[in-house]
This record gives sequence, C-alpha cells and structure tokens, in this order.
Amino acid sequence: MYLPLKFLVIILAFIANQHEAIAAYMPPYTSIVVPVNKHTDAAKPLYSVQIMTAYVNMQFLHENFLIDIDAPFIWHDCIVQWNIYPGSCPSNTLCASPISCEEYQCTDVRTSYFYKNPYCHPETNSSTLPGWGFCTCPVNVVNPVTGSCTQALLNYDEFTVNTSDGRNAFDGFYGAYPNAACAPSSSFASFPANVSGVMAFSTSPYAFTTYLYEPLKKTLALCLPSKPSAPGVLFFGTGPYYLLPQSNVDVRSYLSYTPLLKHQDSFGYFISVNSIVIKKRTINVPVNTTTRLSTIDPYTTLRTDIYNGVVRRFSMVTKRLPLAKPVAPFGLCYNSSTTGLRVPDIDFSLPNGKKWTVTTTNSIKQVTNEVACLAFVDGGIMSEPAIVIGTFQFEDNFLEFNLENSTLGFSSSLLRKQTSCANFNFTLIHGP
Repeated sequence: MYLPLKFLVIILAFIANQHEAIAAYMPPYTSIVVPVNKHTDAAKPLYSVQIMTAYVNMQFLHENFLIDIDAPFIWHDCIVQWNIYPGSCPSNTLCASPISCEEYQCTDVRTSYFYKNPYCHPETNSSTLPGWGFCTCPVNVVNPVTGSCTQALLNYDEFTVNTSDGRNAFDGFYGAYPNAACAPSSSFASFPANVSGVMAFSTSPYAFTTYLYEPLKKTLALCLPSKPSAPGVLFFGTGPYYLLPQSNVDVRSYLSYTPLLKHQDSFGYFISVNSIVIKKRTINVPVNTTTRLSTIDPYTTLRTDIYNGVVRRFSMVTKRLPLAKPVAPFGLCYNSSTTGLRVPDIDFSLPNGKKWTVTTTNSIKQVTNEVACLAFVDGGIMSEPAIVIGTFQFEDNFLEFNLENSTLGFSSSLLRKQTSCANFNFTLIHGP
C-alpha cells in the first residue's frame, strides 16, 4: 500500500502545481486594442470601432460598428443559418448560427434590457428558418441614430481583435464569442457609410465586455479622435496606455477619478456633477441631478434651468467677443472671422474636489468659417437626465471606465499634454 499511496501524493501535488500555474498565468499582452474612427457623413458625428469578423479565403473580413455605451447587446448586418459550411454563405455576406427560442440566452436577453419603445412590436417565437423546424429568437433593437425599432435574430457570433502591450498593436489575435443579433441591411440606412453594426460597450450582461477573459474585462479605455483623418483608440485591459510622442508616459498618470453611478433603467454610465464653474463663478446644479455619458449625442445637453445659467455666465465672461446669429442647435454663437476665440475653461465640479475641465477645443464648435458656437445644447425644461455629456466634449480626452471598481478616469484635454487621441501607434509588430 505504501507505493500506491506515495504515487497518489505525487499525482495530487502535480495537479495542485498545475492549478497554481494556470491561476498565475499572465498573457504576454496587457490589453486588446481597436482603432476608433470619426464619421461626419451622417445626420450627426458618430464614432465606430473596426472589428475583424469572419475568416474567409485566408484573411479576416472587417466590419465597422457604432460605439454605443448604452446598448444592451451587439447587433449588426448579417444573416443566420442553421448549418454554416464552406460555400453556404452568400458572397459579401456575414453568416452566423442562430439561437433557438428554447435556449436560455433567448429568454435572458429579452428580459435583461430595459428600454421600452412604442414603435417596438412584441417579440414572438413563431419564426423559423428553411430546412429546420426550430424557432429562432427575435429581439427588438433600437436604432441609436433615428430611435426607430426593428427586430433582429439572436445568434452565436465571433469577433477578433489585436492584442497590445499598451504601446504597440501586435499581430497576435484575440477571439471573443458573444451573443449578438443579425438585423436586416435596411436597418443601417441612417448610419455612416461602411458602418453596419452597433457595438455594445455598456454594463449589460450581454455587452462585448462580458465575453472577455477576466483581466481584460475589468477596464474599458476610450479616446475619441477629433478628426476623421486619423483614428483614435479603444483598449480593453487595465493598462498601461501610451500615446506618441510621449512614448514613455503612461496616460493613466494624467487621470483623475470619480465614481460611476448606476441608473435603475439603463446599462449606461452615469456620474455626479455637483456644479459647473466658469471663471470662478459657480452655476448651481440641483442635488441628485443625474449626469449621463453618451457616445451617440454629439454635444453636451443641459436641462433648461442649468443651460440658462451656463449661457448667462459664459456670455458675461466673453462680452468683448462679437456675437453672431445663433446656428441650430446652439443658442450662443460668435463671429470668428477676424480673430481666434479665446474663452475661459468650463469646469464640471465632481465629488471629492475633482474637476473635469472643458477647454476651448471642447467647448467651442466652429460651425462655419465665420461662426463658432458654444457647444452646449438646451435639452428642455423636463430633460431627464438633466445633463448628458456628449462626444464633442469627449474628443481628445482619455476616458477609463473601470468596471471592477465602478470609477471613471478622465484626463481633460490631452492637447494640453502635447498629444491627442490620434497618437496611438497602430503599426502592427510581431507580438511576444
């Protein structure tokens, strides 16, 4: 009995060591990285990420997805088939395997998202695909550009992205296998050209983040570009993050942090704004005012009482600047044909003494060659949430959403650090 017992001890020790090795394993990269593109050919500026999808003829197909930090799940232009085999998918079409209405994901997805839209029809289990009798899983999707509703079919999908050490993009690949939904091509008519999907980067249990392995899923870092000519960057992973030309400066050293808040009926991201300060004068924000972050709304929207206070104060501190006739949707505009505008910073005062500074490049929108406007919009007297911080105020600001600690890291304008969101090195190198 002695020898078998001895061997058993050795085997158990070997297994224990293997488990410790697996638990201690750290991948040879710190993040995954994708380029972020700005689009100006739709009704409003929008931003997309480029994701690799199907692998066809020894290369990946690429698809552009709108960045939506509120969406409950991913949906895009594709079709579902019960059997996908080489040659079965129509050319120039992305195919995915459907989820049956009898599978738990169908019920979970249908009951997990919060938005209610009067244009959405009730979801049913009546649809089937030719050749099989199984029911598919229709789910409602709301177009973030138009607000219209359509139905899509829930599926098993596959996306691929590049790995990174925060400084370079590697030629290595990381695969994620989310449940997404296939929508008709007509659903994307209002989208920018070559954008045919919505990428959910929210807190939803079916957002892209939840399909990543543990170290990567903790943090989403987003840096929106200010011009369509060069991409910004999006990371999943806890850092470090580097932008040229400061190749040895971790962008995290620029960040201040504020708590992320939960909202009962949303998977989006919310913070608390205590007040808005312009040149040492405070515009009061009512207690318990909700502030939402949006990657779809182009400009910061303020409830009328807050908006009026901001415009009144901003007008006073810029009274030497020549005014111009307001251009919708803005209410305060300046003649910028003869001189460059120099305006004071606008500070969002946050809990614990932190402040998010909105500099001129994020507060003044050049509308024409002769007119520039304060890029804040009146949301109306019943606007809820009372403050929505839009993408113009995000551009060239580095934002780190820490999903584990529920904090938002923000840099304010990177231009004051002599860099920008368009300064990540996307030249692929051979990874470790």
